[in-house]
Order: sequence, then structure tokens, then C-alpha cells
Amino acid sequence: MKAIFLAGGKGSRLRPLTDKVPKPMVPIMNKPLIERTMVHLKTSGINQIVMSSCYRFQDIEDYFGNGDKLGLEIEYIVEDKPMGTGGAIKKAGTGADNTFIVFNSDILSDLNIKKMLEFHKKSKAIATIAVTKVENPSAYGVIACDKKGYAKSFIEKPEMNEDASHYVNAGIYIFEPGILNEIPQNKVISVERDIFPKLLDKGLKIAVFRDDSYWIDIGTIKKYLQTHKDIMHGKCKLVGHRFNSQRIVVGKNVKIHPEAKIIGPVYIGNNVRIAGKSTINGSVIGNNVTIGEGNRIVGSVLWDNINLGSDIKLYNTVLTTGDEAEIRKRNCK
Repeated sequence: MKAIFLAGGKGSRLRPLTDKVPKPMVPIMNKPLIERTMVHLKTSGINQIVMSSCYRFQDIEDYFGNGDKLGLEIEYIVEDKPMGTGGAIKKAGTGADNTFIVFNSDILSDLNIKKMLEFHKKSKAIATIAVTKVENPSAYGVIACDKKGYAKSFIEKPEMNEDASHYVNAGIYIFEPGILNEIPQNKVISVERDIFPKLLDKGLKIAVFRDDSYWIDIGTIKKYLQTHKDIMHGKCKLVGHRFNSQRIVVGKNVKIHPEAKIIGPVYIGNNVRIAGKSTINGSVIGNNVTIGEGNRIVGSVLWDNINLGSDIKLYNTVLTTGDEAEIRKRNCK
């Protein structure tokens, strides 16, 4: 089975993080967001990936190559211009003759893929959409279902006073290849706003898969930080990721001064140096990071290759590679 990743967006709401990397490549616990999803899929037996990208596509291809390092087969489809989710699926799925799965690349979820595939097979539907329940559905696409678990209506970003449903589109789909016949060629089109309602109008079945797995769309810096807090507090289960009894992970070749304090949950990458009188609490430290004396880092995420000076305080901050120079400059004023 193939998985198509929709990775063409610019991630404007996540700026300035996405000024340096495409949104699917922002690090989650020191590895790209999209890699976290790929590894999760691999545990369900899916190892063929089609990457549909546009913005900074070369960054993605340079990192993953043909997928050998992850035991995957990765193919790249590059859009000259963003074609919408429908246009991207049409282009990436051309020639598909079997069931395939589609992921929006800005989400993190530990959803049970095997269970969803079994549900889809039993449903006899042309499409299955994973949904998740949220308190405020106004920023999402809402799906109302009938008693048998099939979609009966779609509402994009409903007003707060519309009480149709709190189950929203989770951006994970399973499709039969016949759905490609319903998507026009070379047209900018949304599968959510245009194709799904069209399928219902034609009397085709769209199954809705509900489960209680972790799900978040990493659309803002606030959500980016929240994702790391959720992982460190066990709300999201990442494949191959475990904390010790003190809720601390320490990578290889790490040197921590005896007078430094590490208060879990904390994730420390490889080749890290932490000087004395510094405190790290509830934070993620990237690879190849040096932290000087007397720093206090709380609820923050530091990317790779950062050299942080002394007596700096970071609270609920994302520090990307190169930002530390500006921080040192501000502290000197």
C-alpha cells in the first residue's frame, strides 16, 4: 500500500520557523515532523511513500533521499504551483490501482492505522476520513455522520453558533483508486470542499473513522510548543520514544556539569554540552548544542547546532539555529 503525503504548503502561520525549513520538516523531538509520521506508518506495514511538495521541496528530498535510511521507498512529485489537496492527490495518485492512504503533512497523530484500514475495508466506501473531536470546531472542517457511521454533510470552518458536530476532519484519508476519476486533471481544487460533497451528491459512501488517538495540527508556534509538552507528558506516543523513570532522555556524547540541574521531562539530543549553574526544565534540546553557565531554559525547544551564551533565560520559547546570536546581542544591551 502507498501513502501520499501532502507537503506543498508554505506554513505561513508557523513563521518564522518555516522561513528556514518547510513545515513538514520542523523538528519534533529532534526529528522532522514528517519523519515521525513515516515511522508510525512503517509499523503498520506501509513502506511506499509518495511525497507531493512545492515550497522548499529540495530540503525534503535532500534529507530523505530515496528513503533507504528509514527502510522506505520514497517518490517525489513536485508541483509548479500549489494545486490544492485535490489537485495534489490527483497528480500523486495517478496510476494507482489499489487502496491508498493520504496524510496532511502538518499533523501529528498516533492513530491506529491498522484499525482504520480494517474499518475502511468493512465499510465498502470509496473513501474513509479519520475524524477527531475538538472543543472549538470553527477552525476546521466539520463532518456530520448518520447512525451507520457514514458522512452525511460537510461544513468548512463553521460559525461558533452552528451546532452540527464537534468531529473535525483529521487530515488522514483512505481512498479507493476510483476516487481519482472524480478529481479533474490539472485543476486547483480542494478534496475537502469540492470532492467530498460531490461524492455524497452522487450517492457514493464516505465512511467516518473515529478513535481516541492523539491528534494535533501543528499550525502555530503555540501548537508547536504544545505538541512537545504533550509528548513529554505521555499524551502522544511516538514510535521508539521512551523516557526513563525521571522523565529524562539523554543522547550520545552528552556532557552535563555536576552543578547543572536537569528537571524532567527533558529531552537532550546528541553531542550536547551543558555548563554549571544552568537549569533545564520541561524542554527539548537539539543535537550539537552548547549551553553556557547560569542559563535557565523552561518549557522551550532548542533546535540543532545552537551555541547559547551565559545567563540567558528562556521561557516557552522556540530557538531556531542562528537565533542564539540575536539573543546574546539583546542580553548585552
